[in-house]
Amino acid sequence: MEHRRRSKIADLLKSKDFGIELLVKGWVRTKREKKNFAFIELNDGSTVKSIQIFADYFVLEKNLFSQNTLDNSLDPESYNTIINYLKPVTTGSCIAVKGILVESVGQGQSVEIRANHIEIYGTADPESYPLQKKGHGLEFLREIAHLRPRTNTFGAVLRIRHAMAFAIHKYFNDNGFYYIHTPIITGSDAEGAGAMFRVTTLDDRNPPLLPDGHLDYTQDFFGKETKLTVSGQLEAELGAMALSLVYTFGPTFRAENSNTPRHLAEFWMIEPEMAFYDINDNMDLAEDFVKYLMQYALDHCPDDLEFLNKMYDNELIDRLKGVVSSRFKRLTYTQAIEILQASGQTFEFPVDWGADLQAEHERYLVEKHFGKPVILTDYPRDIKAFYMKQNPDGKTVRGMDVLFPKIGEIIGGSQREENLDALRNRIHEMNIPEKDVWWYLDTRKFGTAPHAGFGLGFERLILFVTGMANIRDVIPFPRTPKNAEF
Repeated sequence: MEHRRRSKIADLLKSKDFGIELLVKGWVRTKREKKNFAFIELNDGSTVKSIQIFADYFVLEKNLFSQNTLDNSLDPESYNTIINYLKPVTTGSCIAVKGILVESVGQGQSVEIRANHIEIYGTADPESYPLQKKGHGLEFLREIAHLRPRTNTFGAVLRIRHAMAFAIHKYFNDNGFYYIHTPIITGSDAEGAGAMFRVTTLDDRNPPLLPDGHLDYTQDFFGKETKLTVSGQLEAELGAMALSLVYTFGPTFRAENSNTPRHLAEFWMIEPEMAFYDINDNMDLAEDFVKYLMQYALDHCPDDLEFLNKMYDNELIDRLKGVVSSRFKRLTYTQAIEILQASGQTFEFPVDWGADLQAEHERYLVEKHFGKPVILTDYPRDIKAFYMKQNPDGKTVRGMDVLFPKIGEIIGGSQREENLDALRNRIHEMNIPEKDVWWYLDTRKFGTAPHAGFGLGFERLILFVTGMANIRDVIPFPRTPKNAEF
């Protein structure tokens, strides 16, 4: 087959350039054989939809094996030759097709390709190819993460994931933010979580030890204990103190032994930090940002959303439209507690002032009480991180959580504490060694400024936009306890 630029199936399905010879390449979804021809459904990943290839045995035999055929009949030997040639074209095989785009006379598609030539790139043995049969469950597909992108479901999820990543960068770029790359290897624990992965080059069989039995990290690569980051927030704050508006978008890691549909050990975070923003500015940005992303998905991923809406969640598209059209309800943590206590609902976790809200509480507020996304503010200081700005009441901080239906918390943020004395007192209260955050305190010594920011878990965003139920199904290669194979 001579060199020719391939056409994408997504473009061909919208094309009206009938009669033009073209080249298409992809993976076979199905093949249906008749007496003298076959129908091949071909997909190249550019869309959830496949294009139909009409393979006429006479045409293919003439172009592939014989240039001297004078009539439209196949002798037995020629028939067997083309049948044998097409035999490896099974579900999962990869082929290139040169042919003519024509208007389809069948139902289910507006165009199809009449093949003049088929080249087989790679076969897929029907006896061993795991995706030969339809109807595999999502749990089974997690066991073959290296192949599941070839399914319609995961093709749709990955295209939406790409669209959301692009939309995030576009939103911040169009609004004057600068993308800052924060370190993956860090010596600080931004959340105070303590569940971090250690990074070391020390010999695990004969590590250097101090007299007290602890590891001697002065002999390690960085000369100190280092770990994989749980957040780029603290470093992003440093950027905001110079560039005013910055954001991070990168991988983060949590070493929590959690096997739930909402937890991953490796995930991606979007974390904007804004100088001269207060808590109200922060809420305005968060609401505008997520509405933009929902609308972008509706505008740019209609086929994939319709597929997921049909197959997994028939309220998905309406829910996305509902977020875009809603004015998010804003209320304080204290008001939320009062609503929950007066609800008459029986919750698994008790509702008391000072307790961290659970997903069941958050979803009640969003789905049953208000029927729209909710932004909660002014959380008790004792359940929030050291860097959140304290309110004058001495009991609460200017924290901010955005709550979505089905998900619960999707964004967490705050106005940051810009006062040096207040911040220093807080880290002492939380027993954080000042020597570990001296560089962070420095930004409050030299030209401090009011500022705010938030974090959006990318996979939680994709959960909401796709309607999938398990976070392992919205990342290409999930990292969870006991699972890092591929």
